[in-house]
Amino acid sequence: MFDRDWEWRQLTRFAGDDGPGATLGVVSGRRRQGKSFLLESLCEASGGFYYAATEAVPRQEALRQLGDAVAAYNGAPGTVRFGDWAQAIDGLLALAADRPVPVVLDEFPYLVRDAKDLPSVIQKALSPRRAARLASRARILLCGSSISFMGGLLTGAAPLRGRAGLELVVPTFDFRTAAGFWGITDHRLAATLYFVLGGTPAYRTEYLRGEAPASLDEFDAWVVEHVLNPASPLFREVRALLAEDPTLRDTGLYHTVLAAVAEGNATRGGIATRIERKATDISHHLTVLEEAGLLVTEPDAFRSNRSEYRITEPLIRFYHVIMRPYWAQLEQVRPGRTERIWKASAPKFLSNVAGPVFERMCRVWASNMAADDTFGGFPARILSGVVYDQATRTGHEVDLAAFDPEGRLLAIGEIKWGDVVGLGHLNRLEKIASVLAARGRAPGVLIMFSGAGFTDDLRTAAASGDGRIQLVDLHRLYTGE
Repeated sequence: MFDRDWEWRQLTRFAGDDGPGATLGVVSGRRRQGKSFLLESLCEASGGFYYAATEAVPRQEALRQLGDAVAAYNGAPGTVRFGDWAQAIDGLLALAADRPVPVVLDEFPYLVRDAKDLPSVIQKALSPRRAARLASRARILLCGSSISFMGGLLTGAAPLRGRAGLELVVPTFDFRTAAGFWGITDHRLAATLYFVLGGTPAYRTEYLRGEAPASLDEFDAWVVEHVLNPASPLFREVRALLAEDPTLRDTGLYHTVLAAVAEGNATRGGIATRIERKATDISHHLTVLEEAGLLVTEPDAFRSNRSEYRITEPLIRFYHVIMRPYWAQLEQVRPGRTERIWKASAPKFLSNVAGPVFERMCRVWASNMAADDTFGGFPARILSGVVYDQATRTGHEVDLAAFDPEGRLLAIGEIKWGDVVGLGHLNRLEKIASVLAARGRAPGVLIMFSGAGFTDDLRTAAASGDGRIQLVDLHRLYTGE
């Protein structure tokens, strides 16, 4: 187990609660993050019951499989058969009559697909004064990878709202944790790898069996062999991610929407124009992609009526920018062609993959990893936006804007992956700061991020600025030093 200490503590505390009565918990997160590994480990460590549902299995077959699992867990001769889900849930409650026992139903959405009433059945079984619940100390854990479905179990008028004592979301690794997980100490290589694979642990352990480029010189060959190769499990991973989510129907249009965002069309109107649809026609698709955790809406830092969509998973962005346009050619392997496709895609990789992902990494750093005194106050929101200068009738993009809980602007920043940042970038931030100061919103800190480094004159200016000018290179980004 790697860097899941906090999640493990939440699970063991829930599973080991010595109080009377059965309790319910919900565990969710995108696929390949290690949810099943955590829950299987929990059951192994505590003598719990673990059952993983099978996709597209009819109700009676699912009940039969669950009965077989219960019989195997009890170690008793004969078989266990449940006539319906009410009997099955009572059978699970009976597994924990003497002590707290975790009872895991993994891939829970598969069960509900052919048994829509299952959440209501569980609600009834866990009624506060029901005798079977009071006599049981089962710690029931429902787990699934459909974030929208699992989150909906406990919201609004859902049957299980108010029943759960645990709602745990297992996240992807952030860029620092991902570097440690891959065992990469070269910060530039770690960032470049993150641009492609993000922080999904299973890509290293299951898909690639630890195969990683040892240096930047090996990166291009590694991408060709392990990502753009149709024999690699990563090749079709993005298509599988969308196909596996039961809330995503008509996946072709969802892919088209994601491709539009990956190309740089971040607003609802821009996306609609790119795919030649009306904005109202794609509202549902954008909402579903958000609920599935594949898109996120970020409000503009300086314009209250404007927001932009961002892709959350780097591999999805990489697929739509690099792989999807050449899908047919990549599938039909020809000597040297994949290498030529990857070489020709280098400009798009830098502008549409590396740049946006690096910006997100820097905003994550500012939000969660920066030292408390970096911004002259503790930031509550880290956004990006456009500052409009009425005097010159121009808009100035701000890659990072940090606000405190009261909405006071703490800092504005510039983020560049491939450019050496110098005084010209500082002068641009100073100009934007002066526009904001005229509105009574002067930032206290100007912060610049670069994956390629800083000029000596900028470093000199920062050193004499009493902390007003902050420079963040890859070393600081990854180590905090």
